Amino acid sequence: MKCVKVPLRQLNDTRIELMEKGLMNMEYRIKAEDDFGYIPVSEDIEGYEIVCMHLEPLKKVAHNFSELLEGELTSEEIENLKTSFDTIGDIVILEIPDELYEKRQIIGEAAHEFTKRKAIYMKKSAIKGTIRIRDLEFLAGEDDSVTIHKEHGARLKLDVREVYFSPRLATERKRVMESVSDGEKILDMFCGIGPFPIVIARNKNVEITAVDINESAIKYLDENIRMNKLKGSIETYCGDVREVSKSFNCKFDRIIMNLPGLAYSFLDVAVNLIKDGGTINYYEFSDSYEQGIKRLETACHEAGKTVKITNTRKVKSISPDEWHVAIDGKVN
Repeated sequence: MKCVKVPLRQLNDTRIELMEKGLMNMEYRIKAEDDFGYIPVSEDIEGYEIVCMHLEPLKKVAHNFSELLEGELTSEEIENLKTSFDTIGDIVILEIPDELYEKRQIIGEAAHEFTKRKAIYMKKSAIKGTIRIRDLEFLAGEDDSVTIHKEHGARLKLDVREVYFSPRLATERKRVMESVSDGEKILDMFCGIGPFPIVIARNKNVEITAVDINESAIKYLDENIRMNKLKGSIETYCGDVREVSKSFNCKFDRIIMNLPGLAYSFLDVAVNLIKDGGTINYYEFSDSYEQGIKRLETACHEAGKTVKITNTRKVKSISPDEWHVAIDGKVN
């Protein structure tokens, strides 16, 4: 490697001078040895002593995910690649377009190098079935799908192959938690591993009933209750909430219905279980709020009740024309 040789006392001044002139080779480390320093350059430079030395190359640090794929994928492929991904604890889940499926291993390795997470998986299917899970394919790192995700001070253990969990709802969970008052009795009809109950119970003095049909989700919820020292605040049930709720002998101040694909079919259950003046936090997939508001109003009307819509918001985008929307209603 060609280098400019200078006395150590002149090393820094010479380095700055060469950098300002654009003559320094930035891909190698400067070397100091005995009384001299050696600055990497790409060519002979008049006015400097040039020698050949073995220098250590600098490790190139990628500034973004796409940069790691340069040389492996075409610019068009990189552009088409959806570089946003879900990070759950020390696991990354990628969404790779069909046209890049054959290069999934390259993409997975790049994601592993960039994120430094334990394991990289890719989505192989949409969320499916009553237990709401999706197929995943392991790409890079360590094939261990169990992790602990941290959110708003809570620790949430889960297996990404066995349960559904979205880190993109963290802001929504915080918003609901902040709207809860101490003393509320809350029902989470589709609780999963318990992100809503855990985050709320950590911050509010409440009683929560949590229901889910997925046995693995309830198993992890029970473990999360112990891990977050919330025993006594949350009571768990495994089963279809329509059947499980028949054994409940109380009404609730708040009911959380975060099953956006199917929650509408359980509105009659929720309206029957809500206290007078209680709040339903209702979610669905839609291009607007009108459909959800109408469904909530219809369910209340059929039960001889009324509902006042207190808040609406778009939680996250599902597609260019569809949103995960939230509608809060106070029922009387």
